[in-house]
Amino acid sequence: MRVVIAEDLALLRDGLTRLLEANGFTVVAAVDNAPSLAKALREVAVDVAVVDVRMPPTFTDEGLRTAIEARAARPGLPVLVLSQYVEQLYARELLSSGEGAVGYLLKDRVADVERFVDAVRQVADGGTVLDPEVVSVLLSKAAANRPVDRLTEREREVLGLMAEGRSNAAIAGRLFVTEKAISKHTNSIFAKLDLPVSEDDNRRVLAVLAYLQG
Repeated sequence: MRVVIAEDLALLRDGLTRLLEANGFTVVAAVDNAPSLAKALREVAVDVAVVDVRMPPTFTDEGLRTAIEARAARPGLPVLVLSQYVEQLYARELLSSGEGAVGYLLKDRVADVERFVDAVRQVADGGTVLDPEVVSVLLSKAAANRPVDRLTEREREVLGLMAEGRSNAAIAGRLFVTEKAISKHTNSIFAKLDLPVSEDDNRRVLAVLAYLQG
């Protein structure tokens, strides 16, 4: 699996490169600024990009902007964004296309190597992976504008875990219930969010996006 890394801190960039290569990925480019990221995404065959939000020269949102532009040129390009803090506006903008294959994690999560590597793989496979703190912030800021009141407390809990990229089996294990029970909750969530019940995993992505975006 071919990866492009965009991170301006040399130590973290080198660490991400070593970590991913040690887990079977091929890092085809590791850059420290937005123009180099844009060039790599145009010219290099890539399966997923791991991108810092803030990059030179202004250290505001260059990394995210470049990733969004790359996804506009190549719809569905898998992008996993890393951020020092939960930045609500950036998270919403990344999710706004509704296409999936996106992730938003706090940089602290990289320390959990197994989970970080799993998140990269899930995004590359078309999934949506959100940091639990990102989910919490988005829900608290926008609950009044979404059909969230239709969901029970348990359904919100299930959908929050779904937003983290967990499967039904993993959610069942986390909540100490059967997978069949989670399947029922999932179908109920789809219905309450006006999404047709389907076995297609894309329904899960759309459910998460509908819940977070309103």
